[in-house]
Formats: sequence, C-alpha cells, structure tokens
Amino acid sequence: MKNRYNNFKKLGGLLLIAILAWSCVKDLDTEPLDPSAFTSDKVFDNPDSYKEFLAKIYGSLTLTGQQGQYGKPEIEAQDEGTTSFLRVYWSAQEVTTDEAINAWNDPGLVEFHGHIWSDDNLYLKLLYQRIFINIAYANEYIREVGSRAGDVSGSLKTDVNYFLNEARFLRAFYYYTALDFWGNVPFVTEKDKTGAFLPDQIKRADLFEYIEKELLDIEKGLMDARTNEYARADKAAAWMLLAKLYLNAEVYLGAGNSRYTECLTYLNKVIDAGYSLAPVYANLFLTDNNISNNEAIFVIAEDGSNTQNYGGVTYIVNAATGTNNAYMGVSSGWYGNRPTNTFIQKFDTANDARASFDLTGHTADITNPADFTQGYFCTKFRNVSSEGVSGQNTTFVDTDFPVFRLADAYLMYAEAVLRGGQGGTIAGAVGYVNQLRERAFGNTDNNIDAAGLSLDFIIDERARELYWEAHRRTDLIRFGLFTGDDYLWDWKGDVKEGQATGSHLALFPLPAFDRAVNTKLKQNEGYGN
Repeated sequence: MKNRYNNFKKLGGLLLIAILAWSCVKDLDTEPLDPSAFTSDKVFDNPDSYKEFLAKIYGSLTLTGQQGQYGKPEIEAQDEGTTSFLRVYWSAQEVTTDEAINAWNDPGLVEFHGHIWSDDNLYLKLLYQRIFINIAYANEYIREVGSRAGDVSGSLKTDVNYFLNEARFLRAFYYYTALDFWGNVPFVTEKDKTGAFLPDQIKRADLFEYIEKELLDIEKGLMDARTNEYARADKAAAWMLLAKLYLNAEVYLGAGNSRYTECLTYLNKVIDAGYSLAPVYANLFLTDNNISNNEAIFVIAEDGSNTQNYGGVTYIVNAATGTNNAYMGVSSGWYGNRPTNTFIQKFDTANDARASFDLTGHTADITNPADFTQGYFCTKFRNVSSEGVSGQNTTFVDTDFPVFRLADAYLMYAEAVLRGGQGGTIAGAVGYVNQLRERAFGNTDNNIDAAGLSLDFIIDERARELYWEAHRRTDLIRFGLFTGDDYLWDWKGDVKEGQATGSHLALFPLPAFDRAVNTKLKQNEGYGN
C-alpha cells in the first residue's frame, strides 16, 4: 500500500472556525464538523496534531468529506463526488476544451463544453465553494499553528516550520486557481479577523503579486527538492507554481507584462534539481505511479482504501470507461468523458505511445454528445499497475494525479524561450522536446530541429504530452485559442462544427449565490451586472 497522508480525523472546533470565517464560505451549505471531537485551545496538546491537520489540507485536494472515506461531506450537493476539488477542477480545465466532451447531460457539464455557462452553473458553484473552503482551512491552520510555533522546540519546531510553509504553498496554489478561473475574487488571509464578515474583492494584478510574494517568501522554508515525503510540497513545487504564474503573466496582468525570463529562472531550478523522465510514458498514469517515479514534482495522492470518494482520479478513470472496464481496472464504467475528434487528429495514433485511445465498439464521429458510443475511449489514466494488476479497490482508484511533472517543465522552458525569455537557449529547448518525443516514439525518427520549434508546435505538443492533466484551458487561453474562431473543435459553441465564442469566456463568472451575499463583489465583464 502506498505511503499516504491518510490520518484524516474529525477536526472539530479549529476547522469549524475556518468554515465560519467569512461570508462567502459561510453560505456554502457546509456540513458542521463535530465540535465534541476537539477544541482549538487543546487540539495541539498532541504533537501529532500538527501533521494530522496539515493532512486535512492536502486531503482536500481530492476528498469530499471529513472521514477520508466517502461520507460526511463538507459541501452539500446531490452528487457528493462533485464536491471534490480535483473533479470540478479537472472538468473546468478539460470539458471546456477540445480534450474532453461529456455524455451525461449533467447540469454544468453541457454548458462547459458548449461555452454557454452562466453565473448559475452548478460545476462553477461547486468549484468556487471547494476552492474557498480549502483556502479557509489553510488560513485557520496558518493562524493557529503560527501562533504556537514559538512554543515548540527541537525536531518538532523544525517540522512545524515546514508544515506552515506547506500550508502557505497550498493556499497559494488554491489562490492561483482562483486567479486563473475568475481573476478578481474575494480575498482573506490568516491576518483577517475570524467570524462572519464580507471580504473585499482583490484585483487580479494584486492577487498575482500576493501569490508571487508568498511563494518567494516560503521558498527557503520548504524542504529541498526531492527530499520531502511523497505527495508533500517542497521547493520544486513552489518553483513550478512560480513558473506557471510567470508563464501566464500576460494573461493575468495584460499584454506587455511578460515575465518569461523569471519563468525560465525557476524552470532552470526545477530542471537542475535531479528529476528525470520516466522510461515508459504510460506508467505515469497507473496505480504504482508513486514507485520510482522521478518525474513527478507534485501529485495529488489517491488510495482505493483510504481516500474513497467519487471525485478525484476515481472520477477521471470511471467517467472515461464504458464496456472496457476490465482493461481500465474498475468494476463498471460511468460512460462519461471522451476526447473530441479534433483533438484525436493531433496524434500519429499508430506510432505515438502517448496516444492512449480506443475505438472498439465506438464510431469515430460525435454527432450526439450524449451518446458515449460516439468518439474514442481515452485510456490514459487506469486503475491498473504497470504489471497489469487491478487496484486494491475496483471502484475507488489508487492512481495518483500529476499536478506538476518534469515533462511540463521541459515544454514550458521551450515556450518561454520562444517567447523571448532570457536564461534559456533554442538548442536547450530542442533537446528537452526531443527527449519527450524519443520516449513517445521509441526512436529519434520523429525528433525536431530548431526550424521545427514554433509556438504552433508547442501548443500541440503540450496537448499530446499533457492531455487530461488539467492544463488545457489555461494553455489555450495563453495562446489565444480558447475563444473566438482561430481554433474550432467539434461542439465548441454548442454546434457540431464548432463556432466562435465570446472573449469574455476566458474568465468564469463569479457565482450568483456568493454575489447575493457579498455585495462588494463586482461581476466579470460579459456576464451582466
């Protein structure tokens, strides 16, 4: 069994304060935590509690409830699985693009793929709720543990300082997702008062600056790259998040505000930290992808016994499965997500080992998105080990999700160089890209030279290498291809041929439920008042 953060206890008074800390979270239909389990003034009498509470913040990357296993949800929804951060995050990044289309006709998902969402979109509401409740958890941990850090000593003091910086990293990551999805959002840190109040709305540029400063401040306080426990953040995770922030700076700050040189500065730190590509691409997305995986920089850990929920990678695997459930390592398929045909055409499916698609029993053309027998199966993520053994549970999967991995750093490096960043070379970029292509094709026949390295090539190579890893929406926006008609895919704009969609869709609308409570929030342009 994998070495996981699975010490999820009933967290009681401390996190109850977090839930009630600010109005946009107070209104989330959250399940109250058991106040009899702990009180905030006694909980840290046990030194193990510092780590156990940190585990809660990590667990909230995928879990839906208070027990680790499925149940006791924190956010009320008809389908508890839709309250998992990874499930709704993945859907917002993938189902809004050419990489995935859903067959369920579920409220929220149809609007995602058709680019016809509104401020009442269910998945956007749940995504917003999950992000900000997780930020509230991190804030309260930082507040409570920070106030006690001076009272501990010895090895515990060293550990607690690491824990605090990891909690700050996770909060920065959640705020980064809010920056990317909505731009201008409600903003609260551990320095704000507790109790119900209406938080102010921070501007996108100011949130960018806050995240940048946080990551730079905690960098030295995190463990060195590749020295922390598996699935915990270290310096390299912070470097990757900084590089992501800088790579997208012109989106977040406006044209002319490029930060590609800074992007390369932190990518070079990652690349020089001793990571290496996994020999077999497919093994990165199987149940034993935690074993001898020196390509992973930061992952969301899953365990079929201890992190049971219908979100996370359980959703990614099961929703991609139909009659091929035995191959996918699950007991039955959910008949949900598959790629568009526009996306499939980016691959040399006969020779590129990254092309994990199957047309058995399906027709290629998708004339009806609600018919899962139309389009290709995507078999990239599976609940099966590299030795062909199914996971320990055939409903809840063991496969970890790669948030950051070395291949992404290589492609980001090449893009930043092409966009004019200093600190990298075209020759270095070509070398990194060709390492990925040699792994994909098994030889050097499909390598590129400097003339073949272009931004058009990079956006397609990112698709081939990183599909279904929750990068696509952000990538298409950065390349100016998410909206408009410069790039069309089947069912973009809710028509089979694809059609132009409005530029305002590059930001999601702030959900109506929160604006009804917090009158300080101004809606994003294009979505009404």
